[in-house]
Amino acid sequence: MNNHTTIIFLRLILVIALTLFLAGCSKFNCTMLEKNLGADENLITLATRITDNLTRDAFPPLLPRQPDMPILITTFVDNNDLKKTSRFGRILQEHITSRLVGLGYTTKELKLRDTLLMQEHSGETMLSRNLQEINAKHSLSAQSILVGTYSYTDRTMYISARLINPKDRTIISSYDYRLCMDDNVLTMFGLKRQSPHATDEISPPRESFINTLFY
Repeated sequence: MNNHTTIIFLRLILVIALTLFLAGCSKFNCTMLEKNLGADENLITLATRITDNLTRDAFPPLLPRQPDMPILITTFVDNNDLKKTSRFGRILQEHITSRLVGLGYTTKELKLRDTLLMQEHSGETMLSRNLQEINAKHSLSAQSILVGTYSYTDRTMYISARLINPKDRTIISSYDYRLCMDDNVLTMFGLKRQSPHATDEISPPRESFINTLFY
């Protein structure tokens, strides 16, 4: 590499570094660089990432533009208390719904209520005691049901999302994401940072309950 090429390369690195410094990136949250390079988590971008991965990897593939074959979308719930959701869980559901509609899928939201809860310690149950009952209740023939959980300790959150075939309860697609809870996300749970200098690198919480239902 000659001197001229080296100078161009160094300038390119400098431009990239300055761009990251000015724009910020949520990937630096919960690290030593968070103070200078961190940024708020964009929940719309997160919902888009989850949706795009789930729909891309689904097998059998999902069918867009099928009004009679919607995707049922449930509220994301706390993995440690499946009867509990949050402002975060509801917002994530809404943004995922918007993205699915943008991709051409017919959707139907199922708001969290007692009859649609995932019951713990019951491998035969997902959203209610009878998936066919859900379809009959809503007069739908759903091609899939989206379910999701989250769990967190300190500032680290683990999100699990699954697309389930309602006919046989098989998982047709899954996506997991690790999120550092910024101040906005913490506020959704009524929390705040314990220390402005904490990096909060922690061990993962227990395995997602969704996994235990199907394996």
